[in-house]
This record gives sequence, structure tokens and C-alpha cells, in this order.
Amino acid sequence: MGVSAGVWEQAWELVETRSAGAMFVYAVRTTGIYCRPSCPSRRPLKTSVRFFATSELAERAGYRACKRCRPSEDHPQRQRLTAACEYLEEHMEETVKLEALGKLLSMSPFHAQRLFRQALGITPRQYQNARRMERFREQLLIEDTVTDAVYEAGFSSSSRVYERATAQMGMTPTTYRDGARGTAIRFCIRDSALGKILVAVTSLGICSIAFGGLESELEDAMRERFPRAEITRDDEGLGNTVVQVLSQMSEHPLTLALPLDIRATAFQTRVWQALQRIPRGETRSYADVAREIGQPTAVRAVARACASNPVAVVIPCHRVVGSDGNLTGYRWGIERKRKLLEAEGCGAAFRATSKLNVSPPARENP
Repeated sequence: MGVSAGVWEQAWELVETRSAGAMFVYAVRTTGIYCRPSCPSRRPLKTSVRFFATSELAERAGYRACKRCRPSEDHPQRQRLTAACEYLEEHMEETVKLEALGKLLSMSPFHAQRLFRQALGITPRQYQNARRMERFREQLLIEDTVTDAVYEAGFSSSSRVYERATAQMGMTPTTYRDGARGTAIRFCIRDSALGKILVAVTSLGICSIAFGGLESELEDAMRERFPRAEITRDDEGLGNTVVQVLSQMSEHPLTLALPLDIRATAFQTRVWQALQRIPRGETRSYADVAREIGQPTAVRAVARACASNPVAVVIPCHRVVGSDGNLTGYRWGIERKRKLLEAEGCGAAFRATSKLNVSPPARENP
């Protein structure tokens, strides 16, 4: 469907919970197959997933239907939704009003809005903005300049593009466009209690820690994230580093400060630093973290920062739970989050503790 950071997380949560009510489909880059969110097949690596509003749009992008969940079977509103999404993409340079969309679909503006909310969980405007941002990311890798990518993506000006893109990509558009050009990255993949684990490093420190089911998925996702880096596998040379990372999941972790080489916005940096201050064996709610960084209303932004954490375990985003103690989402899967918390002695209830008695820093917009 092409989604921004917050909407993407909502869609991924429906995939994780195998929601039967969601109408959109998700496609897996590494297999070329698309499925319904309710598909009983094993969940793919999160970074390999793309979302599409309908099966037609997924097939036009080159994906084929899953034989288990049969996502191409007809849905009463599928044709209308496909037509609406096509219209929004054809008019990417303008803001499409609900009246125009309703006229196209032969329904009232109210029902046009409701169609999107029921099928995709977002409004037509959110869909168009998300597709525009996704196109911007794609154009950054092929256009001669960032400015060219801005206008090719359908933005009328670059005034707010940089701010929005940096917040969603975790780096400036220029850095993303470079794709880590010329950076030497070594990586290692080992077995762990949570499945395969990939640890990748630059000369400055760890740049990626990821969990997955297959080595090929983990490596493909890393190469997609750093398309212009010089990447080599070094299982032997990174042996000690992997031991240190794996120790964080054991009963007696090594108390070592691992150097990190990660790109982040100022807001993400503050959230990730707050996560590293959560003691082992304790949890915090997203609201707790928002209060600690001095932005009590930025709960959703905190959740997005947790979801974009590129180094699992070392930045312990698994220690953040819902205000009711529920595990909520986790980039590497709810079951891995549960096992990590159990290994740290949090118990089965996972109740969020609100013991953050700190003075809030200066206010800053995410």
C-alpha cells in the first residue's frame, strides 16, 4: 500500500496477529509472493515486506498470489478500492478532495472515506501521502539530485519533505540516497535462542543486529538497507562481537559497552538512550518513555522510534510494553519479545512499571 512509518507499523501489527478483517495484502520481496494478513504461513522478515491496498496492485508490481490463503479471490469492494488508489496515484501532484473521489466511485464523500478506513485503516489523504513518500524513497536511488526526487515523487516543494523524510528514514535524504556508498561493512550470522541472528559492523561500530528465520532473508534485508556499501561476510573475525551480543540474552550478560554506528534523528537518539537506561528485568510503557524524554504527548512517536531500532537487544526496545502490560508489537516478532523478557526475569505478566522520577529535558518536536 506504500505506507509511512506509523501506518506501516499498524499494518504490520495486523499481519503479526493474523487479522482476518484486514482487506489489504502484503508482499514478500525475497519470495515474490503476496498474502492476506490472516495467512497461516510463517511470518516473513519484517524488512522484506511491502503492503498493497488490493491484490491487483500487488500483481501489477510483479508479485504472485499465495496458494494457501488465496488473496486474489474476489472481495465486494476490491474493484472500487483499486480504482480509487489508482486515481490517487495518478494525481500525486495534487491533493484529491473526498468529493472528487466520491464522484469517481459513485458514492458520497462520507462513504468514500469509510471505504478506505474499513479496508485499509487509513484515510485517502493518508494513503496518498504515504505513497508519495514511498515514491520519494524510490526516486532518491535513481534521480541525479534530491530535488529531482522531490518533484518526481509528486511533492510541490521541498520545504517539509526533508523534515518528514528524515523522521521516517532515520537519516537525511542525501544520506539515504548514497546508500552507505563506500562504507565497508562486515557481517556474521549465527544461531541463537531466538533463531538466526545477524550482526553487522563498520569501522566505527555495530550498525545492524537483526533476527530472522533464514540466513538468506537476513542478508538480503541488510544489502537492501545498505545498497552501495562494500559488504563482506566475516564469521571468524566477528566471533567475539557476536558472543558479546548473544550474552545480552543470557542470564549473566557481559557488562560491556558495545560501540554503535547507527544513523538517527535527534528524537530517535533520545528515545534510544532512554531505552538503554531501563534496567534489566524491568519494563516501561511507551507513555513512560515519552514522559522521561520530556514529551508526554509523543507516545506514538516513541513507538515508531522503538520500531525503527536497528540494533536489537543492545538497544533494548523489547523492554517497552503497552500501558496495560501487554507486549504490543515488536520488530522481530512478539514471541521473541516474550522470550527476551522471560530470560531477563520480567515474569509472565509483563506489567509496566512507572518508576521514572526524572526531570524532563527541554521540549523537542519529533
